[in-house]
Amino acid sequence: MTDAGSCRADVWLWRARFFKTRSMASRFVEEGRLRLTRAGSEGRIDKASRGLKVGDELVFALGGRLVAVRVEAFGERRGPPAEARALYAPTPGPETTPPQTGI
Repeated sequence: MTDAGSCRADVWLWRARFFKTRSMASRFVEEGRLRLTRAGSEGRIDKASRGLKVGDELVFALGGRLVAVRVEAFGERRGPPAEARALYAPTPGPETTPPQTGI
């Protein structure tokens, strides 16, 4: 269970429109394909129920691209793309670009 200062990894990925369904996001996380950096410590997230916090940095491969983003907000719902883009900020990197829309 997550507290008020966090959000489940699968829910956040779905709200941020990286995935069309929450079950797709959950499966992605359960496969260990999501890396989390928090306070300088890096590791893989292997459970969809793991909480993300504002300021966490995520790195994952999606659609043949490496995506690196920083969690900026959680959101209350899965909104339109403009609202979803407000939930994250791209982190600097030579080969990292966030996708324009989800899969």
